[in-house]
Amino acid sequence: MTKKVQRLDRVIIRFAGDSGDGMQLTGDRFTQETASFGNDLSTLPNFPAEIRAPAGTLPGVSSFQLHFADHDIMTPGDAPDVLVAMNPAALKANVGDLPRGATVIVNTDEFTKRSLAKVGYASDPLEDGSLSEFKVSRVPLTSMTMKAVEEFDVTKKDAQRAKNMFALGLLSWMYNRPTEGTQGFLKSKFAAKPEILAANLAALQAGWNFGETTEDFAVSYEVKPAVLPPGTYRNITGNLAISYGLVAASRLTGLPLFLGSYPITPASDILHELSRHKRFGVRTFQAEDEIAGVGAALGAAFGGSLGVTTTSGPGMVLKGETLGLAVMTELPLIVVDVQRAGPSTGMPTKTEQADLLLALFGRNGESPVPVLAPRSPADCFDIAVEAGRIATAYRTPVIVLSDGYLANGSEPWRIPDVSALPDLSVDFAEEPNGDDGEFLAYRRDPETLARPWAVPGTAGLEHRIGGIEKSDGRGDISYSPSNHDLMVRSRQAKVDGIARSLDPLEVDDPSGDARVLVLGWGGTYGSVSAAVRRVRRAGGSVAQAHLRHLNPFPPGLEEALARYDRVLVPEINLGQLSLLLRGRFGADVTGYNKVRGLPFKAEELAGVIQEVIDRAE
Repeated sequence: MTKKVQRLDRVIIRFAGDSGDGMQLTGDRFTQETASFGNDLSTLPNFPAEIRAPAGTLPGVSSFQLHFADHDIMTPGDAPDVLVAMNPAALKANVGDLPRGATVIVNTDEFTKRSLAKVGYASDPLEDGSLSEFKVSRVPLTSMTMKAVEEFDVTKKDAQRAKNMFALGLLSWMYNRPTEGTQGFLKSKFAAKPEILAANLAALQAGWNFGETTEDFAVSYEVKPAVLPPGTYRNITGNLAISYGLVAASRLTGLPLFLGSYPITPASDILHELSRHKRFGVRTFQAEDEIAGVGAALGAAFGGSLGVTTTSGPGMVLKGETLGLAVMTELPLIVVDVQRAGPSTGMPTKTEQADLLLALFGRNGESPVPVLAPRSPADCFDIAVEAGRIATAYRTPVIVLSDGYLANGSEPWRIPDVSALPDLSVDFAEEPNGDDGEFLAYRRDPETLARPWAVPGTAGLEHRIGGIEKSDGRGDISYSPSNHDLMVRSRQAKVDGIARSLDPLEVDDPSGDARVLVLGWGGTYGSVSAAVRRVRRAGGSVAQAHLRHLNPFPPGLEEALARYDRVLVPEINLGQLSLLLRGRFGADVTGYNKVRGLPFKAEELAGVIQEVIDRAE
């Protein structure tokens, strides 16, 4: 039987089940195959903080959403076109996000009375008509998987675990995704377990065959590859991109990379990845706590390495004292804060943008630090390289504010031409720089205001180091009031001067007559851009700008704020950038703020933008 193939321009799929059902693996494999096929894509993994949340419960639901298209897209999508629900909990946790007419594929084997009662279903939603507005496909995933793998010598538990591969095979058939990459992945993963390998391969093929032969799925769908700028692409997450960017910064500066870090969600993947790259001169140190991690990184910077530490909000608090020491000693240090929902432990696996004020002011005294924020998973690479440039050229710690959405989400990344990357070569001090032959450890470069970087042990360059105030030029301990005032102002001027090396703020205003500017920062870029596109398609006129440099701000920001009647600032916090803009420029900005642990939805933001436009007119 030849089935009909329907052409689509985009699809949003969400896999959902228990945290032990392999939904993240299933989503990741579907994503990798989609990336190799050539679609543009964006993903949103969403999973519990617990290692193994209670099975069959709402808090234990793990999901993975993928938006892929034949054109340029900006977000993982607002609402799934297809939901794969492995149990009642997955259905109940996600059905509220579905639009009318969405396809729901349910694993009927798990819809038992006990499972239904565990999540508060008084009746079976597959039978009571509550899903009538959706296209429901009932598939006994568990039992069909067990049947497909019965010839292999695997335990019942391992056989049931393969049901995610059955689901992946079915969805791969539905959307004409290749499976060769997944087969290769499984062969590598289970190379030492041939029976489990065979069972998973059989389940994957059984899912594909079921889609091909069953009458429940009369149509398969085709999403053509996207037309992207020429180049070599790969799918990449934000954490992986930051890791590669740090390695690139190390090679471009000519410095060995040292990472001192303590594992913390959602930043740990950077530590895991960098530990694999010893061949590039990368040294990783898993410290006993956050303070030790940043202390070791700063010590490595003192010794002539590119010192890096990674963390999330709770760890940033603990690293504050050592960050102050890095400011005082004026040594290059990169601190990557992958923001998560707080305060305290908060929601470790959920995203937020609430560490901006902490990054700027979370230290004692006047201790200015440059702050950068990537706008997308792929942009994490460029931001890491930029952090390396600023840290080494200006002899300063730099904070990178990523977030959980960027860290775990993915998109296609065009691998850069290495020859086109900037030369960040670093010159160490090699001889005394004083008029009388002495070494002036705090004699500043007239352009960058950076002090010399002297590697310990270099003959004739002995100098004092530590957290007590230094004298201008010489670097000896000083308690002079006038010297302290001078040094405080010098450190601030150094950070302010970074703005001269930045490109002016780019404002996207196609018509030139917009009265409203939408200004975002960090990981809101995709949602804001998608919302702006919607408003423009509907006939609205709106300008957009996005900040990647938050301290100092890029040139042209003040002029842009003054140019528009209204400025809308969407943030996943309670208005931290808005506060800064009001205080710095006296700007009358309008904040749109939500802290739900999730990215903004484009449709929601589009409505807010249109309301602001209507008020401006």
